[in-house]
Amino acid sequence: MIVIPMAGRSQRFFDAGYGEPKYRLDLNGVSVFAHAVESFRGQFETHPFLFIVAAEALEFVREEARRLGVREVRVVALPGPTAGQAETVELGLAGEGDATPLTIFNIDTFRPGFAFPGPWYEALDGWLEVFVGEGDNWSYVRPAPGDAPLALETAEKRPISNLCCTGLYHFARAGDFRAALAAERLAPQARELYVAPLYNHLIGRGARIGYHRIGRDEVIFCGTPQEYQGLIRLA
Repeated sequence: MIVIPMAGRSQRFFDAGYGEPKYRLDLNGVSVFAHAVESFRGQFETHPFLFIVAAEALEFVREEARRLGVREVRVVALPGPTAGQAETVELGLAGEGDATPLTIFNIDTFRPGFAFPGPWYEALDGWLEVFVGEGDNWSYVRPAPGDAPLALETAEKRPISNLCCTGLYHFARAGDFRAALAAERLAPQARELYVAPLYNHLIGRGARIGYHRIGRDEVIFCGTPQEYQGLIRLA
């Protein structure tokens, strides 16, 4: 299942003077929402999609997903703000079985031509997509010793390596996600309930969590007004 949480308030965009939430903004004739979801065009026929939204986005998301041609769509509207992206996903998954695989992705990031990595990753308990970068505003993966791309630790807004996450997180089972979030609530690693730190609880109990490295030029970020304006100038 492809899970796209988008219940945030787009506060940075409203503070910058925009009159609409970022997912509705036009970018080269289509919405930011459409650019993000188009990342998974190769999965439109094979994977169910779950969009977790604020109530006012419900009809917009249904119509855009229909127009894009996503075959199986579920849209869950939340009544109000949550304690972070991880809690947003948890609420949206209500009623979903623990065995369901989850691939979580941001609504303000584009991954043109995304494809799932090879069979080695299918045997893992989860993995994160990363690129080599710098700064203190990402999620991060610290590699485990050895040649295999396995994670020793994950962190949010704390640079523990130069492997920065694109915002794509995979869990082999929804039950593992739920258990890790329950553990995170007992000892939060950040002020919000982010997804990346959840992997530490799985790693701590022996799960095999990998990372899949891509080139920095394979991912496009549109999460801030500055990034959005930069993409308009490139058009």
